[in-house]
Amino acid sequence: MRTRAGTRTLNLMHRLFVGLRPPPAIRELLIDTMGGVPGARWQSDEQLHLTLRFVGELDRRTAEDAAHALASIHAAPIELRIDGVGRFDSRGRTNALWAGVRPHDAVTALHKKVDQALVRAGLVPERRAYLPHVTLARMGGGAGAADRWLADHAGLASQPFTLGHFMLFESHLGHGGASYEAVERYPLAG
Repeated sequence: MRTRAGTRTLNLMHRLFVGLRPPPAIRELLIDTMGGVPGARWQSDEQLHLTLRFVGELDRRTAEDAAHALASIHAAPIELRIDGVGRFDSRGRTNALWAGVRPHDAVTALHKKVDQALVRAGLVPERRAYLPHVTLARMGGGAGAADRWLADHAGLASQPFTLGHFMLFESHLGHGGASYEAVERYPLAG
């Protein structure tokens, strides 16, 4: 997909999200933690990202408007580090394992700018609380307990790393899970 200023166009409906992609060394650190929870669906290298905002399914024109609105965002590069792990629960059952990032301030500010740009493009504002993280595994009903994994990786940490751009991704759902295609890249230049 390219915006009106670009050359590529979108087809039919597009399931989109905006995110940050950790550098290869950080993704390798995250991949090294994966395993040890029976039934967990661990993310592949290509799936590792920090979501700034899930957009959802949009028609071609609205997707192009959203992509164009994101190009108006001005923000400085973000310095983060991996800091600990956690889980998301639903009705007492773990449904995802994740790695945390710190500090939150700059990435939360970028999340707000992304949300505001998408609202200007006609989308509804984000209603969920925002917790910056990188999803490492999805957990179905048959997945084993994650308590041991969480204890073993509680001290997960990385050196600081700088992210100089954010991206608009298209998510393609399939039998083996989701695959993500980066369709636009937006510089963080301050």
